[in-house]
Parts: sequence; C-alpha cells; structure tokens
Amino acid sequence: MSTASYSERITMEPLVAAIDQGTSSTRFLVFNSKTAELLSHHQVGIKQSFPKEGWVEEDPKEILQSVYECMERTCEKLGQLNIDISNIKAVGVTNQRETTLVWDKETGEPLYNAIVWLDLRTQSTVERLINSTPGKNKNHLKHKTGLPISTYFSAVKLRWLMDNVEEVAEAVMTHRAMFGTVDSWLIWCLTGGKSGGVHVTDVTNASRTMLFNIHTLDWDPELCKYFDVPMEILPQVKSSSEIYGSVNSGSLAGVPISGCLGDQSAALVGQMCFQDGQAKNTYGTGCFLLRNTGIKPVMSDHGLLTTLAFKLGKDSPAYYALEGSVAIAGAVVRWLKDNLGIIQSSAEIEKLAGDVGSSYGCYFVPAFSGLYAPYWEPSARGIICGLTQFTNRSHLAFAALEAVCFQTREILEAMNQDYGVPLSQLQVDGGMTSNRLLMQLQADVLCIPVVKPSMSETTALGAAMAAGAAEGVGVWSLTPGNLTTIPTDTYQPLINPEESEFRYARWKKAVQKAMNWETTEPITNGNGHP
Repeated sequence: MSTASYSERITMEPLVAAIDQGTSSTRFLVFNSKTAELLSHHQVGIKQSFPKEGWVEEDPKEILQSVYECMERTCEKLGQLNIDISNIKAVGVTNQRETTLVWDKETGEPLYNAIVWLDLRTQSTVERLINSTPGKNKNHLKHKTGLPISTYFSAVKLRWLMDNVEEVAEAVMTHRAMFGTVDSWLIWCLTGGKSGGVHVTDVTNASRTMLFNIHTLDWDPELCKYFDVPMEILPQVKSSSEIYGSVNSGSLAGVPISGCLGDQSAALVGQMCFQDGQAKNTYGTGCFLLRNTGIKPVMSDHGLLTTLAFKLGKDSPAYYALEGSVAIAGAVVRWLKDNLGIIQSSAEIEKLAGDVGSSYGCYFVPAFSGLYAPYWEPSARGIICGLTQFTNRSHLAFAALEAVCFQTREILEAMNQDYGVPLSQLQVDGGMTSNRLLMQLQADVLCIPVVKPSMSETTALGAAMAAGAAEGVGVWSLTPGNLTTIPTDTYQPLINPEESEFRYARWKKAVQKAMNWETTEPITNGNGHP
C-alpha cells in the first residue's frame, strides 16, 4: 500500500458528496469520509431577481440546473485526479432555509419563482396575522413553533402564493400542488420528479416553516388550519440522516441521497457542535449564530428562535438549538460593491478597511430588510450615522465590517441570557471568515476568542457527515472518539474591554435611530407624521 500513488490510494477510501444550495450560489463538494478532506468541488452562481422593492426571487429551474451542472463538473474534475466516482457512497443536501416553492406534481413544473427567505412582500400579511391574535402578539405561535410571526418563515410566503398566484391557487384546488423548501424541491427532482420522485423534508427545514410542531416533530393540524394550508401539499418529515431515495440520472445515478439539513444546522454538525452548549456563527449572505441546547427546547425571552439542530437517524433523539439571525452580513459587502461602487470585488473590503483601522465614529446599521434577532422589527431601515467631513470610503468599509460584528454580539448577549452560561469561545465558518480583519474585529467586539477551522466548508461537510453516517450507508462515524479533528486558527481579543464597550454602546444608539422608519399605515395628519 505504501508504494501506491496518492490517487490510487484515495480510490480505496469511501467518498461522500454534498449539494450545498445557498442563496447566492450552488456547490457540489466531495469529501474523503475517513479524513474529512475536501477532494474536489464546483460552484455556480445563482441569479436573484427583485421584481419590486423588497421582493427577492430565484428561478427554481435555474437552481436545479445549477445542481446538475455542479455534480457533473465535479465528477469530471475527480476523473482528472484519477479518482473513481464509483467510490461516492452517498449524497447529502444542505440548503438556504425558508425559501418557498410550489410546483405541479403532474408536470413537474414550478408554478412561480422561489420566494427567497429575506423577501418582504408578506409584510401586510404578517401585520394582518399579528393584529388578529389575542393581544396583537407576534409570539402567538411560539409555544409550538419556537418562532415569531414574521416575513422570514415559509408559511406566510406560501399563504401569499396561494392568495396571489392563480396557477398556485388552482393547483391547490385540483390537488396537483406540492409545497417545499429548496431541499424538498431538489430531492424530489433528483429522485425522479414526476416519475416517482420522493416528496420529503427533514426536521431542521420543517422547523422553519411555522407549520411544524417542534415538540411532536410533525406538521401540526392547528398551525396548518391557522395559515389555511392543506396538509396534503406538505412533504413527509424525516430525520436528517437516513436514505430518502437515490439519484436517478447523470454520473451519480443510483447513489443514495441520505442526508438533509438546513444550512445553519449543517454548519453546526460540520463544526462538530454535538454537545449541549457548543455554538457556531456562519457568515454568509446573512449571519446565523446557533447554540446547541441538547434534547430539550429552550424558549427564548430575548428575541431568539428555538429551532431543530439535527436528528441524526430515525431512532436518534432530536437536538434543539437557540438561533439568532442577522439578515445582512455578506450582503452589506455586496451592497458596497454593487450599489455604491466603492469596491470592485468583495475581497477588496479587507484592504480598504485595513487602511484606516477604525471607523472614526462612523456607524452603519444595515437594516435593509428590517432587523431580525433580537429585535424582529420589520419597520427598521439601514442607516449610516456619525459622518463628518473627514469620513471617507475606507471608514465606511470599516463600519460595514464592524456592523457584522456588533450584530453578532447582540445575538450572543441574548443567547447568554437565555442559556444562562456565557460562551467562552465562538466557532466560526462561512465565506466571510477568510477576511482576517473581520475575524480579529469579531474577537475584539466579543472579548472572547474566535476559532476558525482551516477548512471553511463546514456547511457542506455537515451534510456529507449526515449522509455518510446514515443507516444503510455507514461510511462515516459520528461517535465522539472517531470524529476527525480539523485544524483551526484562533483570534484572541486585542483591544481593552472598555474600548469595546464604548464602541458597542454607540452602535446600539445607532440601532435605535434606524427603528420605526417604514410604516405601511397611511399618513393621517397634516404635518407629515403618521
């Protein structure tokens, strides 16, 4: 064996693949199940459309096509490395959560574009629902769902589709409609679509719809009645690690699809946060901090969500998490690039912000689609304040990065209060973690170490682990003693806590100024105030 070349040796190890379908791109990645090493991958961007202000859509067929393209191109790359693709023993799926699709089960065609998680078109629906609850309480369904009534979750998007798109309403009436989040759409299409595709989702994705009872781990008839959603259109809820079906075409035809996790849960698994109390933060389009709270759900008194962390096998217990979501993280960098043109590429922001090393009193609250946790304030809008004649684009770049860190700190503080035990270090992953300045800033703002794995693809890794560990596949062991340890970089806080506190207090002041900006109420009195 020792004389074999690396590529020949690698053919001996079982491989596991993951489809990582995110908000801005799709990737397909292949891992060695014994070492967790990433062997090859391919990535394709996804176009978002903004038909009206606050609306965000994606084309379901483009999403599906991007998955097929990534799978085939990765298989070609493996061939070039002399790696036999017949060693791929399973495929896991991880996805942008809450994004909502309805399709026709007879034709296999989507009936409308996918409505993306951060879309705000359901604002009036949400207000109507909240106003009809006793005490106008947005937490009216929280005891069952762990979630506030918000534009963020799938049920209100589905309600909008049923109320506003004739094709959807008609398909529901004639029992042809299928609802799903991105994972369900992909698994249904990959396993055969209209010719025998399986219509499933897992507990982590289901727990983001507002139709799922997080205690019984199934769709809740009362919740479905509340949103007036027929239960027949919903996918079957499964665990996050079991064989759902097999890929039915292309280079990987016959390979089981055996892992499914919403992207934030997948990152929690990929970061090996299997123990009660461990937490990770993922920096993507948005920012998502999850803390494993064990096999009992912890309800938040501080604006956090209670969600399913994972259920790794049919007979395994479900683990829960507290989650804080920030709508705009990486998206703020994209905004500086596309809308203001102050950087040409996302990578440039680190140098630009590093040139000044401070925001010089400039604060940026990127509440482009309202504020998520811990405020849940859809009326907030973005604000940049503390500007002087001295302020330039470098300060703005620095303030944008700092905003990501401050938003994370707000969530962490809420989490420490709900959970009762302060976090001693934060594990991080996602695209923005390659920005060393951001990671150092994060440690400085939190006053605790920030730990980043050297392999940043933890979301895809989590989906691959769930798929490889499934009963009937069994090529990846998730028992603590057998877990592969991945090397990490640690960022220690470098500024004094007083300085950190001062900057954070100023940021909180800016957040207050961003509140109650937008209102859907008509202006009622003559002086321009509602």
